[in-house]
Formats: sequence, structure tokens, C-alpha cells
Amino acid sequence: MNKFKLLVLLMIGLFHLSSCKKEIIKTEFSIIPTPTKLEIKRGVFEIPTEIKINNPGYKDFDFALDYASSKFKNFNNIKLKVNKNYKKCDIQISKSDNIKLGDEGYSIDISNSKIKITANSSKAIFYAFNTIFSMLEDGTNKLKSEKELRLQAVSITDIPRFKYRGMHLDVCRHFMPIEFIKKYIDFIARYKMNSFHWHLTEDQGWRIEIKKYPKLTEIGAWRDKTIIGHSSKSNEYKNEKHGGFYTQAQIKEIIKYAETKFITVIPEIELPGHSLAALAAYPELGCTKENYKVSPTWGIFEDVYCAGQEYTFTFLEDVLSEVIELFPSKYIHIGGDECPKSAWKKCPKCQNRIKTENLKNEHELQSYFIRRIEKYINSKGKQIIGWDEILEGGLAPNATVMSWRGVKGGIIAAKQYHDVIMTPNSISYLDHYQGDRSTEPLAIGGYTTVKEIYEFNPIPKELSSEEMKHIIGFQGNVWTEYMPNPEHVEYMVFPRICAIAETAWRGENKQDYLSFTKSLNTEIKRLKKLNINIGKFNPEK
Repeated sequence: MNKFKLLVLLMIGLFHLSSCKKEIIKTEFSIIPTPTKLEIKRGVFEIPTEIKINNPGYKDFDFALDYASSKFKNFNNIKLKVNKNYKKCDIQISKSDNIKLGDEGYSIDISNSKIKITANSSKAIFYAFNTIFSMLEDGTNKLKSEKELRLQAVSITDIPRFKYRGMHLDVCRHFMPIEFIKKYIDFIARYKMNSFHWHLTEDQGWRIEIKKYPKLTEIGAWRDKTIIGHSSKSNEYKNEKHGGFYTQAQIKEIIKYAETKFITVIPEIELPGHSLAALAAYPELGCTKENYKVSPTWGIFEDVYCAGQEYTFTFLEDVLSEVIELFPSKYIHIGGDECPKSAWKKCPKCQNRIKTENLKNEHELQSYFIRRIEKYINSKGKQIIGWDEILEGGLAPNATVMSWRGVKGGIIAAKQYHDVIMTPNSISYLDHYQGDRSTEPLAIGGYTTVKEIYEFNPIPKELSSEEMKHIIGFQGNVWTEYMPNPEHVEYMVFPRICAIAETAWRGENKQDYLSFTKSLNTEIKRLKKLNINIGKFNPEK
């Protein structure tokens, strides 16, 4: 071989080696929740200024498409063109023959020539786009031209561990405007969660319009003042009327908005306890029928719905009828927690109910109350969720249990083959402090960090493989006693919502915590660009 040929071969080899290096532009991705499986391949997909995409004809596909279109527009005004009959397209979507993907799993295959998304539903396509945008939002995919973007070739298969992945928001202790409710739904959607648990009635305010009972919002939605500081330590009040409520038209607006993000809105109507706002509006619902007031303080109160009179059940069935008409969710949350029995013990009607129904005590009276409400809700084609106190006195036949007092209630319910959503207060309650109390805003107490949430396994080891199937989900809870405005809610939610989402999506099959913190640090930079108020994050805690 002469020197000229050797030189040519060497140059070709060097060019090929250089090209191969350029085919891998990124080896780490900050995607939350982390995909189940991600394999890096050689190749780069250059995103054109006009993307052609096929329409697979799924129900609600327009929701996923509108989301993708608005997001791509943010990246240098890239446009999306959709057609059912494209023979050649940049993003190819097809239905999967892999039953393991289920309704929410998806796969993405990115090559030099196109992006392939395989899924069984529009919801899963929405999640796939969500992942693609997380890859783009790293800010490391720019080509030489500022108007062009590129994506590393990868193969992703992503399937959620739990079918219920949720966030809760209490709007009763402090009312939140409808604009923030939509923003909160955006937070939930960003992290591929699918349920918004909306806590709408409480001792401190009734927040949903019920047309048959107008006093619920005329009286029950407002309190004259609000305690400053912790209830157990303070006698100081902010003497300012606080409250508000959502009209049924606004409720419908929120539900419709959530549907575009593939999120189910689950209403909570508290009973038989946490009911002072309703009693203030309609005193005849209580055992003593005294001058009840919407509570200006936090805590647990003895005045609850009277379980001994028929009017209570007539009222609640009327309320629930309007609620069920509004919310398409298969679940209605009925609370069932923190119901003192002292009023029932003194009430002749309640004691007579115990006697006529052959009940042993007031705990069984609560079970009677829950079972009766469940029967009505079931007759409307819905199912109930309740806090784990609904186990006391016997569990209602078709109830799903939300286990908040640790995981014990969830274990008991799962062993009885009832579905369970894990939300233990030591892990899932985002009203707890997340840093040094001396530098953090006032909170209810407790201490819950990103790391603790991330390392939690929602499936207790005490359960058999059959019982484990009844652990259907994981949820973060936001109680707003000490969160007077949306900015404060954001501060308490972020960045811990990211660990909630990771645990809900991956379950026990998570990557190491250090890898997650790298992704989270990148996500925090993104969130700051979105002007979200974020709590301090210490990766070591």
C-alpha cells in the first residue's frame, strides 16, 4: 500500500471516528419521573422548524397534540403539522401490541431520521411528549444555529408502577383562586401524575356551591377572623373576613381544564367530622343545634353531623347528588377522619340510633354512617375513598382506604382485599418543615425531606403478593393552615413534589438517590425560569 492510499484511509478513519463521537451528544438526562428504561444509541435527531406528525385517531388525541404544539412553539417557534395520511413524518405515533404498556405506558425511539412513539392511549402519548420536552429543556441540545434543536438518539420504555398517582390540595383553611388551581393542575401534569384530590369542605370553610343549600356558601364559606400562629400557643387573630367558594360553573371549568392534562379531579366532602362550616350554615344538622360558627382556628372539634336524625342523611345525599353530577371521577372522597364521639355520646338521637341498629358503640355508629353514605354513592355508580379512620367499627364494603396515620391502616385494608392509596403523614404531608425551623416559614410541625420521600416504598413488606396488588397508589398532601397564599403553597410543594412523583411512578424500583439529585438540581433551574417559588433543597437531607 503506497503512502497516498494510507493517508486517505487514515483521514477516512479519523473522519469516521469524529462522526461517531458527534453521534452521542448527551449521556445523562434530567427527566422526572425517571423513565423505567433508557438506552442511549448512536445518532442525533435534528428537529426541523416544521414538524410533520401523523394522527393515530385516538380519543382525546387533540389534548396531547395541543400540549405538544404549545410546547414546541416555545422552542424557537417550531410548528406542528398533523395529518392522518403522512407517508413520511418526523414524529410517528402508533398503537402498541405490547400489553405490558397498559393505558399509561409508552415507548420512544429516537433515531437520525425520526421520533417514534408507541402507546395505547392519548394519555400515554401526552406522557411521551412530556419526556421529550424534559430532554429538550436541559438547554444542552442547541446546534450551531440558534434556530435549530437536536435530540440524542435513545430508546425509552416507561411504565408507571402505580395506577393512582396524586396530589391533594386543601382550599378550606385558606382559599385559593381558580387561576392557581389550574396552575396546580399543571404542576401535577408536569410530573405524569393523574389525580387531583380537591379538599372542598372543612371546619374553616365550605368551598363548593350547592344550589339546594345556598347558605353553605352564603354563611359557611366565610369566617370572621383567622388565628395567627399555632392554635395551641396563640390567642392572637387577624381580624379580617376570609373565604370564598367555587361556583358550579367554575368547578366545571376546572374539571374540563384537568381533562386536557389527563388528570382526574376527585372531590372531598368531609363527613361526619370536620363539618363546622356546614353546621354554621344549617345548625339543625348538629346534635345540639347551638349557634355554630365557621372556625377561625385549626384543630379537631367536637361538633359533628348528628348521626341519629334522618335529616342529616337527606342533606348529605342532596349535597352528594349535586357533587356527583359535577364530577366525572369514579371516586368521591368522604373524609371519615378525626371525628370525636363526645357529641354522639350525649345525643339522645344518636344513642337511639345505636340501639335500634344493634350497634355496640359510637365507633360502630361511625361505621354505620360511612356504610350508609357509601351505599348511596354506590347507587349513583361511584365508589368512596376515605381516610384510614373508616376502618374503625368495620370497613364499608367497597371502600378504598387512604392511609395517612402511617402505613398500618393501609396494611389492614390490603389484608382485607380493599384498595389502598398510601399517603403516610410522616412522608407525604408537605405542610411539614423541609429545613431548619429557624430559617423556614411557620409550618404545622414535623420534618419531611426530599430524601425521605424518595426512599419511601409504598408497598409494605408485610403483605403477600396478592395483598400487594391492592396498593394502587401514592399521594402527596397539602394542608393549608399555614399557607395563606399560592406562593407559600408553591414553596412547600417544590421541590418535594418531584420526589412524590418519582415514588408514585417508580415505586420501589428507583435509581440511586445521588442520580436523582442530579436530575432534581437541573429541574430546579428550569422551575426558577418559570418563576415558581421553590423551597430550599439540601441534597444531603
